[in-house]
Amino acid sequence: MGDDSEWLKLPVDQKCEHKLWKARLSGYEEALKIFQKIKDEKSPEWSKFLGLIKKFVTDSNAVVQLKGLEAALVYVENAHVAGKTTGEVVSGVVSKVFNQPKAKAKELGIEICLMYIEIEKGEAVQEELLKGLDNKNPKIIVACIETLRKALSEFGSRIILLKPIIKVLPKLFESREKAVRDEAKLIAVEIYRWIRDALRPPLQNINSVQLKELEEEWVKLPTGAPKPTRFLRSQQELEAKLEQQQSSGGDAEGGGDDGDEVPQIDAYELLEAVEILSKLPKDFYDKIEAKKWQERKEALEAVEVLVKNPKLEAGDYADLVKALKKVVGKDTNVMLVALAAKCLTSLAVGLRKKFGQYAGHVVPTILEKFKEKKPQVVQALQEAIDAIFLTTTLQNISEDVLAVMDNKNPTIKQQTSLFIARSFRHCTASTLPKSLLKPFCAALLKHINDSAPEVRDAAFEALGTALKVVGEKAVNPFLADVDKLKLDRIKECSEKVELVHGKKAGLATDKKEFKPVPGRTATSGAAGDKDTKDVSAPKPGPLKKAPTAKAGGPPKKGKPTAPGGSGNTGTKSKKGMETKEIVEPELSIEVCEEKASAVLPPTCIQLLDSSNWKERLACMEEFQKAVELMDRTEMPCQALVRMLAKKPGWKETNFQVMQMKLHIVALIAQKGNFSKTSAQIVLDGLVDKIGDVKCGNNAKEAMTAMAEACMLPWTAEQVMSMAFSQKNPKNQSETLNWLSNAIKEFGFSGLNVKAFISNVKTALAATNPAVRTSAITLLGVMYLYVGPSLRMFFEDEKPALLSQIDAEFEKMQGQSPPAPARGLSKHCTGGPEEGEDGDEPDDGGNDVVDLLPRTEISDKITSELVSKIGDKNWKIRKEGLDEVAGIINEAKFIQPNIGELPIALKGRLNDSNKILVQQTLNILQQLAVAMGPNIKQHVKNLGIPIITVLGDSKNNVRAAALATVNAWAEQTGMREWLEGEDLSEELKKENPFLRQELLGWLAEKLPALRSTPTDLILCVPHLYSCLEDRNGDVRKKAQDALPFFMMHLGYEKMAKATGKLKPTSKDQVLAMLEKAKANMPAKPAAPAKVTSKPMGGSVPAKFQPASASVEDSVSSTVEAKPDPKKAKVPGVSSKAKSTQGKKVPSKTSLKEDEDKSGPIFIVVPNGKEQRIKDEKGLKVLKWNFTTPRDEYIEQLKTQMSSCVAKWLQDEMFHSDFQHHNKALAVMVDHLESEKEGVIGCLDLILKWLTLRFFDTNTSVLMKALEYLKLLFTLLSEEEYHLTENEASSFIPYLILKVGEPKDVIRKDVRAILNRMCLVYPASKMFPFVMEGTKSKNSKQRAECLEELGCLVESYGMNVCQPTPGKALKEIAIHIGDRDNAVRNAALNTIVTVYNVHGDQVFKLIGNLSEKDMSMLEERIKRSAKRPSAAPMKQVEEKPQRSQNATSSTNMLRKGPAEDMSSKLKIMYRTYRIQARGMSGHPEATQMVRREFQLDLDEIENDNGTVRCEMPELVQHKLDDIFEPVLIPEPKIRAVSPHFDDMHSNTASTINFIISQVASGDINASIQALTQIDEVLRQEDKAEAMSGHIDQFLIATFMQLRLVYNTHMADERLEKNEIIRLYSCIIGNMISLFQIESLAREASTGVLKDLMHGLITLMLDSRIEDLEEGQQVIRSVNLLVVKVLEKSDQTNILSALLVLLQDSLLATASSPKFSELVMKCLWRMVRLLPDTINSINLDRILLDIHIFMKVFPKEKLKQCKSEFPIRTLKTLLHTLCKLKGPKILDHLTMIDNKNESELEAHLCRMMKHSMDQAGSKSEKETEKGASRIDEKSSKAKANDFLAEIFKKIGSKENTKEGLAELYEYKKKYSDADIEPFLRNSSQFFQSYVERGLRVIEMEREGKGRIPTSTGNTNGEEVGPSVYLERLKILRQRCGLDNTKQDDRPPLPSLLSKPTAPPVVSSTDMLHSKLFQLRESREQHPHSEPDSGQTHSGGTVTSSSSANIDDLKKRLERIKSSRK
Repeated sequence: MGDDSEWLKLPVDQKCEHKLWKARLSGYEEALKIFQKIKDEKSPEWSKFLGLIKKFVTDSNAVVQLKGLEAALVYVENAHVAGKTTGEVVSGVVSKVFNQPKAKAKELGIEICLMYIEIEKGEAVQEELLKGLDNKNPKIIVACIETLRKALSEFGSRIILLKPIIKVLPKLFESREKAVRDEAKLIAVEIYRWIRDALRPPLQNINSVQLKELEEEWVKLPTGAPKPTRFLRSQQELEAKLEQQQSSGGDAEGGGDDGDEVPQIDAYELLEAVEILSKLPKDFYDKIEAKKWQERKEALEAVEVLVKNPKLEAGDYADLVKALKKVVGKDTNVMLVALAAKCLTSLAVGLRKKFGQYAGHVVPTILEKFKEKKPQVVQALQEAIDAIFLTTTLQNISEDVLAVMDNKNPTIKQQTSLFIARSFRHCTASTLPKSLLKPFCAALLKHINDSAPEVRDAAFEALGTALKVVGEKAVNPFLADVDKLKLDRIKECSEKVELVHGKKAGLATDKKEFKPVPGRTATSGAAGDKDTKDVSAPKPGPLKKAPTAKAGGPPKKGKPTAPGGSGNTGTKSKKGMETKEIVEPELSIEVCEEKASAVLPPTCIQLLDSSNWKERLACMEEFQKAVELMDRTEMPCQALVRMLAKKPGWKETNFQVMQMKLHIVALIAQKGNFSKTSAQIVLDGLVDKIGDVKCGNNAKEAMTAMAEACMLPWTAEQVMSMAFSQKNPKNQSETLNWLSNAIKEFGFSGLNVKAFISNVKTALAATNPAVRTSAITLLGVMYLYVGPSLRMFFEDEKPALLSQIDAEFEKMQGQSPPAPARGLSKHCTGGPEEGEDGDEPDDGGNDVVDLLPRTEISDKITSELVSKIGDKNWKIRKEGLDEVAGIINEAKFIQPNIGELPIALKGRLNDSNKILVQQTLNILQQLAVAMGPNIKQHVKNLGIPIITVLGDSKNNVRAAALATVNAWAEQTGMREWLEGEDLSEELKKENPFLRQELLGWLAEKLPALRSTPTDLILCVPHLYSCLEDRNGDVRKKAQDALPFFMMHLGYEKMAKATGKLKPTSKDQVLAMLEKAKANMPAKPAAPAKVTSKPMGGSVPAKFQPASASVEDSVSSTVEAKPDPKKAKVPGVSSKAKSTQGKKVPSKTSLKEDEDKSGPIFIVVPNGKEQRIKDEKGLKVLKWNFTTPRDEYIEQLKTQMSSCVAKWLQDEMFHSDFQHHNKALAVMVDHLESEKEGVIGCLDLILKWLTLRFFDTNTSVLMKALEYLKLLFTLLSEEEYHLTENEASSFIPYLILKVGEPKDVIRKDVRAILNRMCLVYPASKMFPFVMEGTKSKNSKQRAECLEELGCLVESYGMNVCQPTPGKALKEIAIHIGDRDNAVRNAALNTIVTVYNVHGDQVFKLIGNLSEKDMSMLEERIKRSAKRPSAAPMKQVEEKPQRSQNATSSTNMLRKGPAEDMSSKLKIMYRTYRIQARGMSGHPEATQMVRREFQLDLDEIENDNGTVRCEMPELVQHKLDDIFEPVLIPEPKIRAVSPHFDDMHSNTASTINFIISQVASGDINASIQALTQIDEVLRQEDKAEAMSGHIDQFLIATFMQLRLVYNTHMADERLEKNEIIRLYSCIIGNMISLFQIESLAREASTGVLKDLMHGLITLMLDSRIEDLEEGQQVIRSVNLLVVKVLEKSDQTNILSALLVLLQDSLLATASSPKFSELVMKCLWRMVRLLPDTINSINLDRILLDIHIFMKVFPKEKLKQCKSEFPIRTLKTLLHTLCKLKGPKILDHLTMIDNKNESELEAHLCRMMKHSMDQAGSKSEKETEKGASRIDEKSSKAKANDFLAEIFKKIGSKENTKEGLAELYEYKKKYSDADIEPFLRNSSQFFQSYVERGLRVIEMEREGKGRIPTSTGNTNGEEVGPSVYLERLKILRQRCGLDNTKQDDRPPLPSLLSKPTAPPVVSSTDMLHSKLFQLRESREQHPHSEPDSGQTHSGGTVTSSSSANIDDLKKRLERIKSSRK
């Protein structure tokens, strides 16, 4: 007994587990007592026993087990935690209780199971019981069946799922155990009680005896609907209510229940789907095509057997359907047609909704086959089409059915009408909307007038069915033209119809019986709302006229009333009256006169055609009075208008009479019952007068009145056709104007868009501009109603016209069309009709979409094209797809019938070639736009396969697929996608990409929907599996989508769906559901009814995305810049309700609203500094992580709590992204108003934004980036500088986002990085970006490299940290990257550095692999050759940088503006070289070889960079700087704040402005020219230009060349812009050349190029074609004369000679050019007598000498024209004549005079002139004189030399002195200059020697290459050119160019000439070659002007040997390359 006492002391729970049975028994008894005592179901006591209950029921001792079962039952009934034990306890009951012999145990076991069901655990219990059915012990099986039967009997079929039970029933009936079979029979009877005949199909294959027994039992069952007798806990209240009702004898609930219960079970759902496609005979597709009908029959019979299965598994049946369709359509054997139709019937029945995707292909074929007369065929076809109809919707097949309605075959028409009638029976008022009913009624109305009686009968039946389904009110508008007999017939048919939807439809019809009763009192049921509104409908009765002749007119306006307008006229009589009115017969003139004389005064009729206008006027006045007094019913409208049209009619010459006449027409139309017949009499006359200045307005008024009487659509069509059939443009334009206004007044409904578009196209092609303008205005008005799709019809118009149309559309953007003000009073019979309208706000949109002309393209989708698309060769497949794209493009809008295209395209969606997949997706996008809402019918067969593509591994393919799905959804709405199992099947696929994209898409679309199909629940199990997916992104997307699923399905359904999950998963999912429940958004409210249009206005309802209504209601309440994508924020209704514009959750009380009014950021003094200290002192975590951990988030939250408003902080740290969006919106709103607060919390804001970068939600990210852009703009305006702490905790995370796959995000991030450079130094930014290049994400690497390039380009090499060398080496590594984009970015960055830094780059980069180096060289080479358009593009791409330039001093890193002038000079030099290259003789031996020439394109590219870097032109107040000079201030734009500090003197300012003259931007150039012109026009300021003339002229002719080559060829540029530019240039030059002192500063080379530019301009034929071209050419003429007269005469004469020489040499040059140059020379010759003394003859003669050397006399004689030789002779003759023999003394500059042809020529001329004089003595005197001269010159030699050395010694004339000394030494080689040098210093001596050597080199060079230099005098252009070259060199080597003096200091002339590498900068090959030389030869000097040389050639190496050596080396390299 010791043992006993031991266990007695144990606590209850331990007793229950004791090994002694007594102890356990005692424990169970005590537990039972405890359980009965606990009153609180949530008491913690229950939890103690949680793990023991299974032991209670599975105890091994039978007696103890009984007690345990009792206790367990009480536990399950009362404990709140009992549900957790369901699985284990029920499984214990099944295995250990149901096999017990004691009945009591079994009963308790069953009771426990039922109790679990009661506490909502039905699914788990059922699962365990069904497992029990597989047990081998028959006792257990029987008990399980019995439990299920009891459960079903008590709880009903709602709680107990029947499908799994029915699935196992046949197996139970086959059991060997009789007990099992009997029990199965009982449960089958019970199931039958609940679902009736739905049970028959699943049991049709059981033993016939058993089936018979069952049938007998089933018959005995009561027919009443069963009701549950036991309820779930949640339904207990319902139970109480039911009992209460039963006690009071009510049965209503039952009825309601019945309504809910019966449709719940569908036999089809209970069946197992059978897979048949694999079972098809292998040779089926061959046999079905066989020639023998027997073989075809065999094939069909094989299919028939397979498809007989009542439920078929989903699959790709396209080929099978195609084969069957072919048999139906084309087989000649009718028996086979019937067989194929049966197969289609079975397929449709077996597949149900899954067959819907094929319905569109099959329906037209079946309908057309109804031409067969054989009854069995007709019957088979009827069955087939009826079965197919049930798989789709009437909407989807409507187009096909309507197309067949026009068939000529009466049988087809009859059967189609019958099919429509049968289809209507399946519809309800909601599934048969007006938009669908309208076309069907129109077609059926034609049939009721058909000659064949069977067609008429069928049409009557169809219309009757429609009447029964939707009621008279909906159908009557379409029956306006039907006479009473036919109307009665339709109603008769309507009464016979029995609808499929029995009871409810019946109710509706019952009510409709009352409609003809005057009061119309029906107020409830399906049509209730409308009926109540309609009570007063018949009362107002002004309208007499029928709305339209055709039934296609808009329904709204078709409700006229009877003439009396009495309220009680019945509907029928009303319609009858209308019919008579519409078809008003045309009356003869006699009848009209008779009728008119009855109502008009007799004098009036007599005077109508009086010859005296005053009499006619009086007559009209009487006429008007008579009309005003007439009663509507008595007014004979037609007679009156005929009288008015009587002679003179519309030919009336007196405008007063005419105005009166038109006014009377308007009156008649307004006051009488005006018919179309009357309108046609007068319309022609009105259109003829509409353009009349005096009568036009009256004509318009009359037309408007008619439009109101006869409907605008009809009137407009008539008026348009009349206007365009005549040729008067004024009438046409005024008609279009009238129509524009009319549309606004009447609305757009019913207008024939097709007709208008063709008329508008005619108008657009009109020559008269007024007609075109009116047409464009009309298009603008149409755009308001039709939306963007209107533009598609005009895409083939000329670009200029299209741009005007676009501009008009732009104006209309965002406007909503005005509510119609006219056409309502008469046609709408007041308010009630609006109610009717309101029920279908889409209707207007539908009408518009329907009106768009759609092209039928099915005939173009040939079988060849389809086979092409399916070809094995991808190229042929691509061709096929291209063809399809072409067809759709061409058609613009298409009809939904597209033949076999869907099947073909579907195949391409899984093409192995991803490019083709993308192309297919693009085609499908096109298709959606082209087909519009009709694309709905293709959702199942084409839309769902697009969703499959979302699973593609390639990002771009997924993006394309998503875009396509969105394009489709925009047209179709979401219902089609969510119906059926297709979407859930897609979600079931375990593809992470597919799942995340699909869930993301659903999360975007679901919030906007007001309701969803019930099929959405099918996606939930897969959504739950996504919540536990291995892929994090899938899990995240699933969590995001969860609240939206819950929003539509409700928490209960979602929670219930977790029943099948594993316990662990279930708990997790339930927790997530709870969380989602808290964040669950409200469903969007139904959109408010808008008067005429949905919001948005410009887009008709059908074109709007499905979520438009929601988005619109949100957008007004979202933040300042709403983005439609972001507007999908849920909780719309709450926002709409909230009184304030803020985003507030729906629960917010007014009090909370007030809390939000304060500042959102609280300024805490020194708060930021303290936080930075804490972080430095490691008191808090340093903000540095790869992904944010919870502790970081908590830390930030804590730090924010002191300085961020509590409510905002809650939003910022909310778990739902929607709240983050709200927070960002609030922050944007408060940005401007709380600048201090924002800056005080900036570190925290930036940190919070880094957390947002780790969110996966794009809308939050976009919003965050939008905020950042605004934030950094604000910070730069406030001149704030980021602290290191802020930068380091933000920039690295921002750079992560630069690698985002979405383009728009990357752009935003780059824009933010740009803006950051204004608040954080670029050099510090550089390392962060450099760090970003190490990322694994290739996009990020590429973008970071591009950003580095931009930084270098904008801020120079100084940004490269730590050193340029290290940075470039890092960048260069990426040239070898795997990713192409990264390689390109690295190359581009280095090319950018190269453009800034020159060849030095190669040293900085260090060693690269050969492959990388060759890639780099190639890229540099290409960038050098890129035309000047490229830099312009750069500028466009980086607008940010150029805008910011003004506020950033770093930008102008190149220092003072002289640099710009230096750039200009380089441009000039290269331009000269290229110009010479173009002007011919490249092969001439004395010419520079092509490989050593500069490439102008490269320099222009360089110029582009300048443009890119320069801020736009600014103005300067120069008064303070340079007193006498005042440059006026053209108002261009604000001066940059840092500009004046940099341009501290006038010269640099002028340099800068001049550099802008050559700008590629026309406006910048014009602004610069304007400023210079202001200076030149004021004498006191003009001298400021002195010293800048050459520079200015260079810039000018560079601009002339740019205009000539680039702007004139650019079609996008307005030609008047170019004319403006030319005017400015020419105006400036004329101003300049009027100031002689400035004009004389122009040097020869510059003048030569200027003349070249001007003459080219004069010859430009393109200018002549422009309107003001002649004026430009006249101005150029004037300018040329000014240049010739005012320039330095030596320089201009020299320039013209060189220009003539070049133009004669150039093969490309036109003879006209040379001729104009010679004309200029002739003018100069005429000026010579006045100017001879100011000319340097030595130089001119040298030029003539060089000319004659290049063109010896023989060569000149060969010229086609004799002008050149004559010009030369004339010039020389004039010079000889003016100078006489002295001319021979001016040959000093010519070497080897004796060899010169010129000297000989001059001598001949002198001799000739002397011979003429015939004076010998004169000759002798002359000789004597020359001898004396010679002697005296020798005598004066010493004086001469002294003079020369004096010059050399002086600072100003040193150059001239050296030149003279050189000439002197050459002339008198024996002259002794030693004495002069001896006295001077060693420095001076070496300077002189060096100078002479330089001149010698130059002169020798000149001898070799006389034509290579642009001028003939070394000192004119040479030095400045080389100076500039040196300056570039210095810049590239990193040396500064300080301010230059006009004259170089002496030492600089002694320095060694350097070889500038710039010569070869265009060509990489030469660049590399020169690198070696540079390292040896280049000696940069500290003086800025070192290296000024006088060498003449462009090749400036130190000696000719070097050149030869280089040439040889080049040849070697070239040959090795080949």
